[in-house]
Amino acid sequence: MNDRVDESPLPDQSHDFSAAASELRMATFRLARRLRAQRAVDSMSDGQFAVLAALTVHGAHTLGQLAERERVTAPSMNRTVSLLEEAGYISRIPDEVDRRRVTIDLTDFGRRIVDETVRRRDAFLEEALAELSPEERDALARATVIMRKVADR
Repeated sequence: MNDRVDESPLPDQSHDFSAAASELRMATFRLARRLRAQRAVDSMSDGQFAVLAALTVHGAHTLGQLAERERVTAPSMNRTVSLLEEAGYISRIPDEVDRRRVTIDLTDFGRRIVDETVRRRDAFLEEALAELSPEERDALARATVIMRKVADR
């Protein structure tokens, strides 16, 4: 009977996680870049579109609320809002009680830009999914749940 203990080092699982994390990061950023390219207005920055998307999803905001939601300073958000207002995507609505306070909301034009950008991005993904095998689509459906779990932590 052999009583020898195997003293070989155990595989470094942290290295496995590191490589997997790096691959996931690169694939996620590459897909995100491809999706961001699918937009209705080429001259609009990602930050500007993020403001329009936030207003679409969460409704009207004050400047301070938008700055907090997007994690930027109020002066930076004011510049973004001013550019979006000049382009006709948003409007500033004075508060009826406190005239110093304004609410920022989408215009119909801004809403159409968001809708068209979302439509283009969904079409891009639908086309990509159609080129995959049923097994690959199933794997992505399962991965979507996991990616959302990671993103929500």
